[in-house]
Amino acid sequence: MKVRRVVTGKNAEGKSVVISDGSSPREMVLKHTPGFVSSPLWKHEGTPDLSRRDGADLMSSGGTMVLPAGGSSFWVITFPPDSVLMSPDWNPAVAGPELGEASPGIAERMEPDNPGMHETPTVDYVTVVRGTVVLELDDGKTVELHPGDTVVQQGTRHAWRNPASEPATISVVLLGAKT
Repeated sequence: MKVRRVVTGKNAEGKSVVISDGSSPREMVLKHTPGFVSSPLWKHEGTPDLSRRDGADLMSSGGTMVLPAGGSSFWVITFPPDSVLMSPDWNPAVAGPELGEASPGIAERMEPDNPGMHETPTVDYVTVVRGTVVLELDDGKTVELHPGDTVVQQGTRHAWRNPASEPATISVVLLGAKT
């Protein structure tokens, strides 16, 4: 799912304007994991400064989407069906670096012995936009989620699974938290 991102701000006269309208410069449609789309949309390293009027796109440079306490990021992620990752055609050696680039800050937290499991020092507000997603927690408990369902994740070890036959999309706001 390609994501249209409309960013607003204020011009030098203090009037509301559209700064940009289109996909994020960091959006990636993965080649080696069909159906996976990473759309990092915005981030703030700390408290947003609304007095800035330079029109800078905060997503024009790279870097992690998992920010320290006081920082935040906004991300839309489309997961392929689990069957894509289980296919004999899927090559983790080729797909891994691409997944790392598409998931800055998350990829390095993935557990090699338990694919998909990770933990971040964030409070995450997650909403399922499309499809079925299963939230797996470290005690083996799973929660099936459908469009409109939300999760408030508070720094817990987890993985996202897509047991369906179609891609599934979530919208996530990550808030850097004290640990």
